[in-house]
Amino acid sequence: MGIKKQYLKTKPVCKTTFILEKDAVNSAKNVFLVGEFNDWDPQATPLKKSKTGEFKVTIELESGKEYQFRYLVDGSVWQNDWNADKYIAGPFGDDNSVVIL
Repeated sequence: MGIKKQYLKTKPVCKTTFILEKDAVNSAKNVFLVGEFNDWDPQATPLKKSKTGEFKVTIELESGKEYQFRYLVDGSVWQNDWNADKYIAGPFGDDNSVVIL
């Protein structure tokens, strides 16, 4: 898993790539990125599966902010990003991953 950040010089935005590695998803059919940036919509931001078996997606987020997020695997399993910048206790008893831009 991982988060890659590419800050843009022309506007206060960071191209942020979220990567969920093959080992973390086993034989998952689909993975969605769910977080504050998409109003926690479980269908809004699908990750694409690569030939190597990892899932990833790149989105633009406003720089200078923190965003809570989690991955939803096959519609029923919630996972955090092992390489998140930090973790915050979520409202349902689990921690949420946080990316700091």
